[in-house]
Amino acid sequence: MRLEQRSHASETFVAWRVLALALAGVVSAGGCNKTSAGGPASGAPPAMAVQVIIAKSEKIPDTTEYLSVLKSRRAANINPQVEGYVTKIMVKAGDQVSAGDPLLQIDPVKQEATVSSQEAARAAQEANVKYAQVSLERQKRLFDAGVVPKQELDNAQTTYDAALAQLKSLEEQVKQQRAELKYYSVVAPTAGVVGDIPVRVGDRVTVATLLTTVNERGGLEAYIYVPADKAKGLRIGMPVRLVDETGASGTESQVTFISPQVDPDTQTILVKATVSESQSKLRISQQVRAQLIWGVHDGPVIPVLAVTRLNGQPFAFLAVNEGKGTVARQRALKLGEVIGNDFAVLSGMKAGDHIIVSGTQFLQDGAPIAEQVQKSATEASKGGSSAATH
Repeated sequence: MRLEQRSHASETFVAWRVLALALAGVVSAGGCNKTSAGGPASGAPPAMAVQVIIAKSEKIPDTTEYLSVLKSRRAANINPQVEGYVTKIMVKAGDQVSAGDPLLQIDPVKQEATVSSQEAARAAQEANVKYAQVSLERQKRLFDAGVVPKQELDNAQTTYDAALAQLKSLEEQVKQQRAELKYYSVVAPTAGVVGDIPVRVGDRVTVATLLTTVNERGGLEAYIYVPADKAKGLRIGMPVRLVDETGASGTESQVTFISPQVDPDTQTILVKATVSESQSKLRISQQVRAQLIWGVHDGPVIPVLAVTRLNGQPFAFLAVNEGKGTVARQRALKLGEVIGNDFAVLSGMKAGDHIIVSGTQFLQDGAPIAEQVQKSATEASKGGSSAATH
């Protein structure tokens, strides 16, 4: 019985020992697998191949942009010469008109009644003149016959002369009232483009009311209102660039007038820039952006396509050699005006930096890269022609 118990215990001990050795082998094998699998993973990730260009320095203008309005140097203000109510407006702002074309109509009913009254008074006076003339002729005959004294003849002559003078006065008044009647139809004094029409049908106007303007084509001026603190930098002849609302086209001009006074309400100074007549894309009363160019400085530029924006902040990736290798570094930039296909860079990078221009959507800050300098179009053409020669 004791021998059977010893044999059973020995078998149990051997079984547990075999199981322990098996588990140790599994653990050992797992550790080896982890070590072999983790070898490459624990190393640095492979470098990403990217194209870079070397930031260059360009002549960058120092500009400030203001809103400007174009006005004509040959504009005629149209004011009525009579008072009354506007009954009709025959044109609209922007219409091209010729000299004598009707613009507005002021109610002429009251003036027409005045003319009719004056004409009736003149007709009555004509009858008085005829009667005075007949009386004068009768007195002349009676005086010649010795029937009436000289005083009667003189009285008849005086009555006739007074009636005739009164008739001439009434005729002049009728002529004047008829001439004034023409002023109720407002016409263009010269050929040009109709400006803004601030009045409406039914408005009462006086001789001080501005009805509209007629602006001759050409001879435009840009009215620019510059803050007073910028006055020291203003000078006659300084360059001005006018850009329309689309931003697609620009017109080069220069400052021709600087007001000596500061507007007390807006604290601005009026600056004018003449637009040549050949530059016909701009029109009267058009609002444009006026870029005053204060000077020029050297500074770096970056291609537009190399700039990305995060929450409105522009960034770019630069290739930076940090000793152990080249990595991509994300830099925040402060950008200026667009010069051709590049942005002027005010801060964040300098000339000579390596700008990454490919694969930026896959990059992260600090990622290892293998840079390849991209040749410019000029260098590529030179290299191609050299290869063709050899």
